[in-house]
Amino acid sequence: MWPRLVAVFAACVLSMVPGAWVGGAAAGDGARVAFAIGDPRIAESSGLAASVRHPGVLWTHNDSGDTARLFALGPDGRVLAAVALAGVDARDWEAVAAGRDDAGRPALFVGDIGDNLGSQRSVSVYRVTEPAVLRDATVPARRYRLRYADGPHNAEALLVDPRSNRLYVASKQDEGGGLYQAPARLRSDQVNVLRRIAAVPPTVTDGAFAPDGRTFVLRTYLDAHVYTAQGKPLDTVGLPLQRQGESITYSRDGRDVLVGSEGLRSEIWRIRLPDEARPRTPQRSPVRPGEVAPRDATPPPWRTAGLVAAAVAAGAALLAGALLLRRRA
Repeated sequence: MWPRLVAVFAACVLSMVPGAWVGGAAAGDGARVAFAIGDPRIAESSGLAASVRHPGVLWTHNDSGDTARLFALGPDGRVLAAVALAGVDARDWEAVAAGRDDAGRPALFVGDIGDNLGSQRSVSVYRVTEPAVLRDATVPARRYRLRYADGPHNAEALLVDPRSNRLYVASKQDEGGGLYQAPARLRSDQVNVLRRIAAVPPTVTDGAFAPDGRTFVLRTYLDAHVYTAQGKPLDTVGLPLQRQGESITYSRDGRDVLVGSEGLRSEIWRIRLPDEARPRTPQRSPVRPGEVAPRDATPPPWRTAGLVAAAVAAGAALLAGALLLRRRA
């Protein structure tokens, strides 16, 4: 709850300051609104994944409170299909990522990984084969149960390496979380253990691998942090201020990221990545292909922390002033 209030304070305060910084990408020509989600069924868009089978299509879903279903969004934001997962309850869906099924076909992995109270002994990821035809349907899903080796965590970011089809989860913590690696082969008949391999920035709300698997990105409310597949920081890209920035995915060509927010008629932004956020030459991996090396993935300095602190201070001052005026009235 607190990080979300901080984000709201930041948005409110900065919107009243002429020329205020609203994210490096948002201030230039490399960011634009791709579309707004107009369908009233999507009130809490909490994850994004670019379709592998259908060019220009994005998959999204609601946070908690909805049935277990995915929505296919066209380039204009219209819903092209609503796909329900048979026999599945959506407890706290937070992320969706593109990968492959056992036959090598394009698939979608949905992360029921939210745990605000840190009380869940295990969380779930569901895999469905991406439909070849976009129409409303109910499809079978395979469930994978996951637990953290070091105890429960709240998480909103699920990543799938396109080279190995391996899953990663980034926990969401105010002081900085962890990047957790799933087993190379997930088992549906037992609980799969997630092991921490790297540190991540505070309040990570989503993440994604690039289509070629050479980079991945983790987003917070205000920034997108880009790394090589081995965990080396490449760049930090400012994001547009959104009501509650919850989602991120790469475009299929890997040149842009698309970011979304919760709320009715929420906007999807397309942001062109700078050259610094894309490796110029193929890199030799010190680990097996498809694995992230266990190293610190937290890029200093924390310009986000300073901005949030200023926003909180200004917001607190505004709130105190409003309360004073109310008492005098």
